[in-house]
Amino acid sequence: MVGFEVILPVVLMIVLMLLGVPVIAWLGIGTLVLLQMTSILPFSIVGESIFNGLNSFPLIAVPLFILTGDALAGTGLSEKLLQFAEAVFAGFSSALGTATLFGCGLFAAISGSNASAAAAVGRMTINYLDDTGYDRSYASALIASGASTGILIPPSIAYIIAGVALGVSASTLFLAAFIPGIIVLSGLILTNMFVNHKENYEQATGHPEPKEVGNSVWEAKFALMIPVIILGGIYSGVFTPSEAAAVAVLLTIVIGVAGGRLPLSDFPGMFERSALVNGVISPIIAVAILFSQVLSALRLPQQVVGYLTALTTNFYLIIIIMFIIFMIAGAVMETTPNILILGPLLLPVATEVGMDPVHFVVFMVSALGIGFMTPPIGLNLYVMAGISGEPITKIAKRSIPFIISMTIIVLAIGMIPAISMIWL
Repeated sequence: MVGFEVILPVVLMIVLMLLGVPVIAWLGIGTLVLLQMTSILPFSIVGESIFNGLNSFPLIAVPLFILTGDALAGTGLSEKLLQFAEAVFAGFSSALGTATLFGCGLFAAISGSNASAAAAVGRMTINYLDDTGYDRSYASALIASGASTGILIPPSIAYIIAGVALGVSASTLFLAAFIPGIIVLSGLILTNMFVNHKENYEQATGHPEPKEVGNSVWEAKFALMIPVIILGGIYSGVFTPSEAAAVAVLLTIVIGVAGGRLPLSDFPGMFERSALVNGVISPIIAVAILFSQVLSALRLPQQVVGYLTALTTNFYLIIIIMFIIFMIAGAVMETTPNILILGPLLLPVATEVGMDPVHFVVFMVSALGIGFMTPPIGLNLYVMAGISGEPITKIAKRSIPFIISMTIIVLAIGMIPAISMIWL
């Protein structure tokens, strides 16, 4: 039974979080207070646990994929990807909106980061969408939703972190997540088509020109080659996700330097930006793993299983309950701590009702992806507000159709295991 010595540290963490204290601070303070009050583990394990939490080969992929995203934007290859998407969808109704979402998906398949996709694609397309006739706040919501696929379409930093935390192969997760990620992206594209038809933002202008498509493929050949090599190498077993991340960085930099798109003078700034992002993520991973170990020692996951299964053992109701938990958590907390805290707590519940761990992780990450568009955290909303100059509240309001679309699809992913398990 959960006692005062557990409830007080948890309440303390919630209060600090609501006060806007950085994640690393409230999570670290709460964990130390929890250790002190429960004495479940000796304080001497803190340093060792934090070190061992980061001393993991799969986690090498995290800073490398972050660097890939920065290098991709710096080389101009992201523009080539977008031009390719525009050529493919040219002539159809909502062509530019569809190309923007498709471009977000392509960028995600290289960088593995939603924030990078939002920043890169947002800077390139927001004014273009505005000039075409799109409402600026809606265009911002469109890009924010498309960028959310950064953690859904492999390779994904979120799946690497989840794999390390829950002991599931990242390569297996990438294979399982590919179809769900594509379905989510397709749902966003259909949603934009529906909204465009209603609001009449852009009109059909003909049909795609084969010559233009061919030219765009040739111009984007290097950019398109990178995700093919990364995913092909991972799925074929040629290299691990960490090795794939190293290959992605090397390819992107070589292509940029050889093509004269990435001067050496850009390297210090590129490395600094990537280091700053990784400097936020890595400490959270280390402390969250310690927190998970404390929860495990307290047998809280088993108690959560008991509480939820006492309510119901119905598979579909458990899926809905977990989805609500992920939605609320995603709205108030970043993805990384959510994965590291909720994953170990709810995985036993999922397995208790017959859910495969791989299926659970894909469902969890997909559900948490909605959090990038929901206040008060909504990271993509903040990125697009900064780029577009639109108020976050207006962008959040225009994101509602995309949130509804993702909600329906994510619930389907949770309730229909075959969507993510078809290749396994």
